[in-house]
Amino acid sequence: MVKEDTTRVKDYLTKTKLTTLDYIINPYVGCPNKCLYCYAAYMSSFSKHKEEWGEFLDVKHTRKRINTFKIKDKKVMISTVTDPYNAYEEKYGITRMIMEQLVKSEAYLSVVTKNKLVLRDIDLFKKMKHIEIAISISFLDEKVKKKLEPYSSSIEERLETLKILKQNGIKSVVFISPIIPQITDFKNIIEKTKDYADEYWFDKLNLRSSFKTKMFKFINEEYPIYKSLYNDIYNMKNPQYFDELNIEIEKYCRENNIVYKNFYAGT
Repeated sequence: MVKEDTTRVKDYLTKTKLTTLDYIINPYVGCPNKCLYCYAAYMSSFSKHKEEWGEFLDVKHTRKRINTFKIKDKKVMISTVTDPYNAYEEKYGITRMIMEQLVKSEAYLSVVTKNKLVLRDIDLFKKMKHIEIAISISFLDEKVKKKLEPYSSSIEERLETLKILKQNGIKSVVFISPIIPQITDFKNIIEKTKDYADEYWFDKLNLRSSFKTKMFKFINEEYPIYKSLYNDIYNMKNPQYFDELNIEIEKYCRENNIVYKNFYAGT
């Protein structure tokens, strides 16, 4: 059960220090997808909630309209610490309302989601000058999905979402994120989605605080063969695994003429 609440904010737009973006918009505080590995879980410490991350959702409200002039030619992402098309968006429609304000914007808009509800707003996307929809996929196994991403759309639904976006002329991105060591098969994902994706993004699994403990428990129980590897990466801070994977990704994408961005390269 997710505890629902509302919160007043001054503005939906937030200036960001992320080097690849200018502004971010997070329509909600919290994320009911409740992904086991969620890096945004640290946000719990900044909220008034006693519930764990994934068990509360604050619906953001403001009387201030988005200043589209301020974001002209700027890069804006929706969202970074919540899923804008989470299951409760169907009830509250905050993301839809935000998108309606952005229809005539000349910003470069990126939407990131794990949910098929994004298809509801195709009518708005078609009116936008610069829009790309990134569907996050870390694996193709539905059994793994149910354990790691219990409340987001199924993998089949996400693949179908990509197809429909492509059919409607919307720029579609497959966001292979997080790359979960030895579980994410990026080549398999690309092969499965290449006919429907215009671009691929990559980012690695980062683990800290409480969700690090949860992921280690998951690996110990489901993939004990990888226990030493995860200890090496996340406790010993050995960069070798992701350094080598970075080289492999870049080589594969170049050789197969795949348009891509690797957000973790060099980190």
